Amino acid sequence: MGEFEAIGDAVTGGMLARAVEPEAGEAVDDGHTHEKNCLNCGTKLVGPYCAACGQKSHVHRSLRGFLFDFVQGLYNFEGKIWRTLPMLAWHPGEMTRRYIAGERARFISPVALYLFTVFAMFAVLNFTGALNADPEAFKVDMQEELAADQQALAKLEAKRKEVGIAKGALEEIDRKIARRKRDIAEGQQAVTGPIIQGELDPDTPGWVRPLVEQAKEDPALVSLKIQEAASKYSWLLIPISVPFLWLLFPLRRKHNLYDHTVFVTYSLSFMMMLVVAAGILVAAGWTALAAFLFFVPPFHMYRHLKGAYELGRFSAIMRTIALVSFSFAAAGIFLAATVAIGTM
Repeated sequence: MGEFEAIGDAVTGGMLARAVEPEAGEAVDDGHTHEKNCLNCGTKLVGPYCAACGQKSHVHRSLRGFLFDFVQGLYNFEGKIWRTLPMLAWHPGEMTRRYIAGERARFISPVALYLFTVFAMFAVLNFTGALNADPEAFKVDMQEELAADQQALAKLEAKRKEVGIAKGALEEIDRKIARRKRDIAEGQQAVTGPIIQGELDPDTPGWVRPLVEQAKEDPALVSLKIQEAASKYSWLLIPISVPFLWLLFPLRRKHNLYDHTVFVTYSLSFMMMLVVAAGILVAAGWTALAAFLFFVPPFHMYRHLKGAYELGRFSAIMRTIALVSFSFAAAGIFLAATVAIGTM
């Protein structure tokens, strides 16, 4: 487990560093450039920036300079995000195509946007309680459902005692009573016993058995471990998804793995934004509107594919159908990986 965590920390740290500081030296020249060689790589300076590594010739070493760099970085990110998000939402293919073609300064890089949306998604879901696995809260909900079932059973039994009920109606009431009693028995067992009950099937894979045993003992801890693994290894979604996208264009030499990776990263970022929006809507009580967002991904994938790869309508539709199927496969692989890592 320690080795996997170390790898995850290293990769995540590298991605964060690359996203936060895509190029060195963004401080504004304050007229105090006295260095003759770059303080970062030692290359001889011939202008305000190092020709080899891009660092600013003069490096601030004051609190005022630090605050200025902070404000400038925030302003640059905010300016880019308001150019990136509308394009990603409505013209994702055009934006992806322009970024791949070299128009980088106008938009947030795919990696930076991906990391930002991953952070936002887990922050919102934790804030709204969507990821909080509380067995006691689950049992409270079960008790409320149990009370409702018992009231319904009492009404059915009272109706059965009424005079003049036809034989067919009486048999139907008996079936409802039997079904309701089964529900009550199962509910009582869930309230008084462990969340996960019963014995494992003999054909259950060996790697699943420890997970189930852990979940029986402490489901909240298992859920927390899986959430931590999912957030730490969220970058795995990118390499898992890219091969599936490549399968849609195996003979197109015009587009290489870099193009597919940019497409996948921007697409995943948008999907996570939908999760953020859904979490906020559910927390606000607009569950029906949040459910409507479920139908957005296929439409967005279609526009993204059509614009990024300059496809015809029929070709884009066929590839969208395949991509939706591939997305479920990639999500399943990622879920299995995070569950396996989180419970090691």
